[in-house]
Amino acid sequence: MEKPLCVAFDCDGVLADSISSWRTIHDHFGTDSKDLLFKFMAGEISDSEFMAADIALWKDKSPKIHRDDIFRAYSGCKLMKGAKQLVSDLKEAGIYVAIVSAGVDLYVQSIAAMVQADDWIANGFNFDDDGWLMDDGVVRVPAMGKDVPIQRLLDIIDCPPNRLVSVGDSGMDLSMKIEGSTFIGFNPQRETAKIAFAEAGITTIESKDLDDLRPYLGL
Repeated sequence: MEKPLCVAFDCDGVLADSISSWRTIHDHFGTDSKDLLFKFMAGEISDSEFMAADIALWKDKSPKIHRDDIFRAYSGCKLMKGAKQLVSDLKEAGIYVAIVSAGVDLYVQSIAAMVQADDWIANGFNFDDDGWLMDDGVVRVPAMGKDVPIQRLLDIIDCPPNRLVSVGDSGMDLSMKIEGSTFIGFNPQRETAKIAFAEAGITTIESKDLDDLRPYLGL
């Protein structure tokens, strides 16, 4: 494989040492979305319906939620081992680094700033003028349709698919693998992800150290 011109990372479980930025909020409010997740995975509800249902669960516990409450939910989160140096070395090598996440924009933005990624995109929330959480989310990255923002990114930076490497930790992240590009599985925690990666025949790094990706990224 030629040296990549662009590396696109998922955020949760890859650059960030957290399973899900959505689950972190559920943990904060003491709620559980397992049933919703099963319905989503089965195609019974859409991304936007899933997000609205999540928000409704939180508001059942705490009817008024401020933007600051969401920030507080993420106060204990941290970067994956090796994240900052890996992104720095990729950029030093002239490789464009992007984050494409179906997670929460408030969180992904902070991770992007910490590692100094070139660009990022994620889903998020609507707040009123006073910062109070509204009932519907904002879908920018469909969980099973990451190919759309990935293709848009490649068009913007004029990168051919064969010079793109995407890195994700879940079966849904396989949608980052547009035709001609390379996908690497990293740190799959769920058994469904391990099975999906095995069935897709892709390289999988079962560790929580991003240094282990270096041989596959031209470093």
